[in-house]
Amino acid sequence: MMINQTILKEFILVGFSVYPHVQTALFVIFFCLYMFTLAGNLVIMGLTWVDRSLHAPMYFFLSALSFSETCYTLTIIPKMLVDLLDKDSHISVTGCGLQMCFFLGIGGTNCILLTLMGYDRFLAICNPLRYPLLMTNVACGQLVASAWVGGFFISLIETTLIFRVPFCIPNLIRHFFCHMRAVLRLSCTDSNFTEFIVTLMSASGLLGTFLLILLTYVFILSSVLKIPSAEGKQKAFSTCASHLTVVIIHFGFASVVYLKPENSGGDDTLIAVPYTVITPFLSPIIFTLRNKDMKNAFKKIMRKTVIMKK
Repeated sequence: MMINQTILKEFILVGFSVYPHVQTALFVIFFCLYMFTLAGNLVIMGLTWVDRSLHAPMYFFLSALSFSETCYTLTIIPKMLVDLLDKDSHISVTGCGLQMCFFLGIGGTNCILLTLMGYDRFLAICNPLRYPLLMTNVACGQLVASAWVGGFFISLIETTLIFRVPFCIPNLIRHFFCHMRAVLRLSCTDSNFTEFIVTLMSASGLLGTFLLILLTYVFILSSVLKIPSAEGKQKAFSTCASHLTVVIIHFGFASVVYLKPENSGGDDTLIAVPYTVITPFLSPIIFTLRNKDMKNAFKKIMRKTVIMKK
């Protein structure tokens, strides 16, 4: 085992090489989705930066989420695209550890940011008089910073636990990125306890943030139902619709990946695609198309661009 541990300097990502006949098609599909994802997140960050009507806490958190999701996709998709065209998909042990750390850290940050967005809507609807006092620029900045710290705190613990064990040959990771379970399967020693701990930490973080969001929406719903006018109710619900849609998609796909029993069957590579590729693609689309302020800001920028060209 010591010899294997010494020799093992890199892993081989099996990924989609088990589907050789569709790799080119997958490259084209994933590349297009990735470009649209980047464009959508850049549009959101750009609009919230230049349009004064979007200088509000809700859009500050949305911009922070877009930045986080851009970083999230950068940790996985570029490497995956290269590997789809390359027959030898190598990654160093150090590179694998860094990829896992950033993937888990930014993924955890996304969960916390979605929770903060729910908290922001809770304060705006349930406590509108104190909302401007509580959600100052400084407070919003501190909350976003705490999301990054919290996400990477858990990530560092999980990555350290996983990479403190020795790894053996064959060094084949049956995934398209350094997924926790896929890497732990290469351990020379019994890693059941380590796998249980890191899975418990991920599941607790996932369920914990989801339950907090659920709780905020229980309070939001009770407050909205007290609004006498139908127009007022619709306006209150409209500010939450896009966030709630993204929450359902994000946590729905994530639960399939992280709460799936080890021996339940299914290809882990295909199961992870919705969470790593589809969710980041859908998120900016939902936040722009289902948000009136974002659509108005985009139309305003487009009109100015047309006028400047004339």
